[in-house]
Amino acid sequence: MDPAPTERTGLNAVEQTAVALRRAAQAGNHRRCLVLAGERSWCRQAARAVLSAVELEPCLWIGEDAPEDLWSLPAGRALSVLGRELEGLVFDAWSGFHLDAFGAISGALRGGGLLMLLAPPLATWPEYADPEYARLRVPPFGPEAVRGRFLRHLVRVLGEAEGVTIVDPHGAAVQTQAQGRPRPPPAAESADVDCRTRDQAQAVAAVMRVATGHRRRPVVLTADRGRGKSAALGIAAARLLGQGITPIVVTGPRLEAVEAVFQHAHRLLPRARTTRASLHAGEGRLEYLPPDALVHESHPARLLLVDEAAAIPAPLLERLLVRYPRIAFATTVHGYEGTGRGFAVRFNRVLDRRTPRWKALCLETPIRWAAGDPLERFVFRALLLDAAAAPEAVLAPARPGNCLVERVDRDALVRNGALLSELFGLLVLAHYRTRPYDLRYLLDGPNVSVYVMRYEGHVAACALVAAEGGLDAAMARGIWAGRTRPQGHLIPESLAAHVGLEQAPRLRCARIMRIAVHPGVQSRGLGTHLLRSISEQAAAAGFDYVGSSFGATVELLRFWDRTGFSPVRLSVTRGAASGAHSVMVLRPASAPGQALVVQARERFLQLLPHQLADPLRRLEPDLAAFCLRRKQAPVAAELDARDWSDCIAFAWGGRIYEVCMAPLWKLAHAALSDRAATLLEPAETRVLVLKILQRQSWTEAARALEVPGRAGVTALLRRAVGKLVMHFGDRGVREQAQALMRETIERGPESG
Repeated sequence: MDPAPTERTGLNAVEQTAVALRRAAQAGNHRRCLVLAGERSWCRQAARAVLSAVELEPCLWIGEDAPEDLWSLPAGRALSVLGRELEGLVFDAWSGFHLDAFGAISGALRGGGLLMLLAPPLATWPEYADPEYARLRVPPFGPEAVRGRFLRHLVRVLGEAEGVTIVDPHGAAVQTQAQGRPRPPPAAESADVDCRTRDQAQAVAAVMRVATGHRRRPVVLTADRGRGKSAALGIAAARLLGQGITPIVVTGPRLEAVEAVFQHAHRLLPRARTTRASLHAGEGRLEYLPPDALVHESHPARLLLVDEAAAIPAPLLERLLVRYPRIAFATTVHGYEGTGRGFAVRFNRVLDRRTPRWKALCLETPIRWAAGDPLERFVFRALLLDAAAAPEAVLAPARPGNCLVERVDRDALVRNGALLSELFGLLVLAHYRTRPYDLRYLLDGPNVSVYVMRYEGHVAACALVAAEGGLDAAMARGIWAGRTRPQGHLIPESLAAHVGLEQAPRLRCARIMRIAVHPGVQSRGLGTHLLRSISEQAAAAGFDYVGSSFGATVELLRFWDRTGFSPVRLSVTRGAASGAHSVMVLRPASAPGQALVVQARERFLQLLPHQLADPLRRLEPDLAAFCLRRKQAPVAAELDARDWSDCIAFAWGGRIYEVCMAPLWKLAHAALSDRAATLLEPAETRVLVLKILQRQSWTEAARALEVPGRAGVTALLRRAVGKLVMHFGDRGVREQAQALMRETIERGPESG
């Protein structure tokens, strides 16, 4: 049983409570949480006393003013110790409750360990001016606009949590709960000397079979944190390198996310030479490469390991799956890197289609602590890592006509735990990368509004909307000139700094940060209905335009296009984690907003054809074609008689591409801007983009189009140009083309 605190007051009582907690933790191979709630000086004095009375080695202090002889880090650097195991952890919430750091570093505490949380008195903690609020402040909102909603949620969870002991300066427990009977640590379940559990040994064997067995049979490892999935990848990599299987490549959302893989490989190969991103054992090589590099450059690998796969978008994972015949995925079911539930929804169908003989393996046995650990349950509840979207069955009848769209009061949301869990669970399920910080921004962001679409009380769809812009003329000028970049104004800032529209920051923008539709009710029009409702409410509230920014795909752009949003900017580089170019879309909500959107769209359409020949040469041709299409007034095919003659000679004669590039560019540009030009087949549209606008080599274009070399590309080009000549040319042009067609049939085509 957890200890009942002594009635004695002062630090002595705190020390005795901590000693008893430590003993209980060691007896059950669980972890315990001691909350020291009081004035700042008392909290730190009490923590130092506990560290003197209880042996906790290694112990890490997260926050400010740590004892000089204690290992300490600011919260922003907490991720740097992932992969390490801790016996003690002091988390100083007076320095700021950094949600990402708390979620990550708590997982480094091993069974028998003690977490000390230093906090203001719980009754007043929600009113504390948390230093973390600096990350939430958005001009023109002041500090007073940031409310302590998340802290109210946290205090409530602390008061209900089992296995958490809260002590105040008088030595009295505010609340404590018993948590089962102490039990000895379980015996190791694995006969494999390198693996801590049977689960882990099975995972290692499964990964090795991917490398040595039949091709196109990937394995997917899923686990809660602390189950040893990254270690399993490292152990398997080390053994395979020992068998001469090399090179092995590991990838993930960032290098820090895969450090545990290298650490465990090095543990088995202690003589290997290592750098931060590679390990060399004789001729064997294990190296890290970012996901986008793997799909856009040639990197051979005998085995590809993808760690924290849930934090990588499904389209990018699919490209990796197609490119690498031997691949193993691992992902966290709960945690700051994403969610395995959303990964399963987004990616299992891809695996079924591409590699139907794939294997799933779930690691369930904790490695660092015993099952039923109370600290794990507390962290899950506090950070909503266990939040779940509504059951699919209850939403089955949901349609736009029977769902209610409402803007939710966030104070009420904090009090409604069921609604908050469904809302955040859906956001996690739908988005490829969600962090605990997103929960705080949802609850406390001063410029954030929360919209939900509910069917009989359950969340079928939701959206987060940020109020941006509305800045003064001096600030707008500074953004346009590149002198300032105010936090929290992504779209107005980009329109001013990158598109040159100085008025954009002065107008008010409603930016849709996230929108999610429950997977069980997608393709029913709920998302479109929600977008329209948000846009209408934004116009009624005095916003000038509505916008969003996201990783560009044709499917997503079609969704936004149906609701009147137009692309106005594409990033010239791909996101390292997403592998996609971000696209910005806008919809007007007022007359000044209409003028702004027209200007932004025109600038975009003027620039994009030229960007396609340089920074966007690798943009997917279907995506490029979608962005080039104009809703009104397509580009006129302004070709003179000589231009038309060149195009006709290319399409039906023997004229080579290189001598008529300019007229072909004019014709392709006009055609791709015209939504009415549906006469082209997909491959014909792609060849116009790849060869004429993006100026890719014959070899590159042939590979992308999957045709045999220059001859295959040329044949596609001639066919496409022929259709365009007959569609856009006047009567005289068509007669000239028909005459050459007859000659070609009679004489046969000339070689070119």
